[in-house]
Amino acid sequence: MGLDMYLNKKTYIGANYEFNNISGTLALKRDNVPIPIQLNKVRFILEEQAYWRKANQIHRWFVNNVQKGVDDCGTYEVSGEELLRLVDLCKRVLADHTLADSLLPSQDGFFFGSTEYDEYYFEDLENTLEQLKDVDADAWYEYHSSW
Repeated sequence: MGLDMYLNKKTYIGANYEFNNISGTLALKRDNVPIPIQLNKVRFILEEQAYWRKANQIHRWFVNNVQKGVDDCGTYEVSGEELLRLVDLCKRVLADHTLADSLLPSQDGFFFGSTEYDEYYFEDLENTLEQLKDVDADAWYEYHSSW
């Protein structure tokens, strides 16, 4: 058990006049058996953007900045602009470790991992930068956590 965190990019492709000109094909198979997809019924595509485990400082940022302080394992929409603010905070703390407690404080919790500002804390920030390096400011994302 532990704190698991998921971030998906959500691209809307249907039920909106802006996307009426989308074209293409999709041929999915599982074990060489076709998976039927009715493209006219597809409304959005979710792409995995990031996954964290026990990165409680990142989770705390989402709870405080996206979830309005409610830590309920729900799914929340996040703008690309908001994620770029998180990227900026990670860069600032990595440049000056003394800012960690004020800019991206750790959080204790049931199976949330260590609250120390140690090598693992800073590895989580590096990992976050790597996973969010291609975030689109104009895109929408979904954050979800569980423990």
